[in-house]
Parts: sequence; structure tokens; C-alpha cells
Amino acid sequence: MAIRVRDTGIGISPEMNLRIFNLFEQVPKAIEHSQGGLGIGLTLVRTLVHMHGGSVEAKSPGLGLGSEFIVRLPPISARGDGDMPAPSTEPPPQAGSPPSLRILVVDDAPAVVRSLEMVLTDWHHVVKTSSDAFAALEAVRTFKPDLVLADLGMPGMNGYQFAEELRRVPGMQDVVLIAVSGYGQPSDRQLSLAVGFAHHLVKPVDLDALKQIVAAMRCV
Repeated sequence: MAIRVRDTGIGISPEMNLRIFNLFEQVPKAIEHSQGGLGIGLTLVRTLVHMHGGSVEAKSPGLGLGSEFIVRLPPISARGDGDMPAPSTEPPPQAGSPPSLRILVVDDAPAVVRSLEMVLTDWHHVVKTSSDAFAALEAVRTFKPDLVLADLGMPGMNGYQFAEELRRVPGMQDVVLIAVSGYGQPSDRQLSLAVGFAHHLVKPVDLDALKQIVAAMRCV
């Protein structure tokens, strides 16, 4: 199956087309265009598509001539009832398996939230998400997470402030915090660890590293 998306925007130069899916790469923008973003969106897209055994390709005749993105996915194996299973936030019972975790994901980027929720739910954990740090602080009082993944660059209250406020919530002094950030320099990691994050993962999140962290917590 192939999905094609075309636009009539600023286009992509031939040299940039070779690097467009690299982390932090961005097409130079005209002055009238917004300067927001970190240059991680297409890298995240490629990671998610590859997780499903597919591929993604970008095409453009050149700057000012628009772009086309092509996502190719393998066919879904035929199911007896012809339907996909409904998503569930509750893990199925598995005799003898380690207990599932209650995990809160806090990030203002919808694509990041959806992808992490999908992966963690597939690993049979109970997942709650929030796009706002203030709302997340209220949610923890009733959800009582074992693990929190939090973006560091959120508006209103950044991840560092969120971590400090979270520790003040009754019962959250020992919750495990994972920083999720577009930045991964040693100074960035040191700062996140200093405010109470146990781990620092760089976007797009290395799922193998995340799985190891979660697995270690389940065995405690």
C-alpha cells in the first residue's frame, strides 16, 4: 500500500532532499514562513514507518515547486473476522508475567504523544497522555503513575519545572522520570539529571533503550 501526499509549498532542493529525514535537518524557510520546529518531525515519521516494516520517500522538482511524500506499507495479514482489534489501554492478563506499569506521557507534540502511547500500550502497559504540564500535574493525583515520560521544551511550564513541581505532589517523590528531548548534549543531560530525571532520551526516542528501562522497572 502506498500513500502519497503532495503540496505546492516551498519545495526541497536536490541537495537537501538527500538529508531531509536526518535529525534536526530543516529546509531553509522564506522570511514569511514560521521559524518554529526542531527538525525532528520527518525523522519521527521515518522511525514510525520503519517500525511497521514500511518506507518513506520525499520528492520535489526543486525550491518553490512543492513536494511529494510517499509512504509505503506492507499489506496487513488477513484476519479471520476481517477487522482490526479495537485499541485497549488495559493490558491483557498474562499468567506469570511481570506486572504492567502505569505510565504518563507529557508532550505538547501530538505525533510524539501518539507514537509513545501506541508503543507503550502495545507493550501491555496502562498509558495516560497529556499535552500540557499543568494538566499532567492534576492527572497524577488520581492516575498515580509508576513512570513519567516528559518533554523538556513544553510551553507554559517546561520539563525541568514540571519535574520539580511533580516531586511536590504527595506520593510522587519516588516516581521514575524520563526526559524526552530534541537535545542530547552532555550539558542537556546533566541539567535533566540535576532536577530529578532518572534517564534522558533524545527524540526520536530509541525504542530499544526505552524498552530496557521499562523492562528493568517491571522486574523490580
